[in-house]
Amino acid sequence: IPGPTIDRLAEKARTYGIYLHCGSIPEKGETPDKVYNTNVLLNPQGEIIAKYRKIHLFDIAIEGQPAYQESATIQAGDKVVVVETDFAPIGLSVCYDLRFPELYRRLAVQGAKIIFIPAAFTLYTGKDHWEVLIRARAIENQAYVIAPAQVGTHAGGKRACYGKSMIVDPWGIVLAKAPDKEGVIVADLDFEYQEKLRKELPSLANRAAHLFPC
Repeated sequence: IPGPTIDRLAEKARTYGIYLHCGSIPEKGETPDKVYNTNVLLNPQGEIIAKYRKIHLFDIAIEGQPAYQESATIQAGDKVVVVETDFAPIGLSVCYDLRFPELYRRLAVQGAKIIFIPAAFTLYTGKDHWEVLIRARAIENQAYVIAPAQVGTHAGGKRACYGKSMIVDPWGIVLAKAPDKEGVIVADLDFEYQEKLRKELPSLANRAAHLFPC
């Protein structure tokens, strides 16, 4: 990264004059047998302004479900990423990161007002955990959470993804949610409302940072 995939997306960002979040894509790792799971943000000029490499790797073995060992092919990142934009600071994360609230608190402490969480939750975990965790991360950090999610069955039928992309506000209200198929969702983000909420319920300011440094 950059490479052919980002080049094509950068052209779209320039054409439409938009910030474009590129989901997560494979990026060449430090060794030939592994790649990074990388989240990229482009500005309206098509320039890469942030690149986040997924920190938490999906190594699980739930009885009766397919086992996953992401660490066999994915190299973990080691940096928390928040980037300034024309409208608000944005924090980046990927999929399984969602289960680790300490990452999101660090993003909030570093100033993030919007957090992206591109994901591919399984049907089994997604039905019980997806919306609950997204809303929790939004509420805990009084941030807008934008969570694009892969939906459908992979080739060969070995894995199906839960989908239900959503946008959640800092109070935990779901502003928009996609159905169980491909689609587009849209929501307005009100940063004055966000600041008002953070002042009226100042949980970020009230945290015991001396006991729980972040």
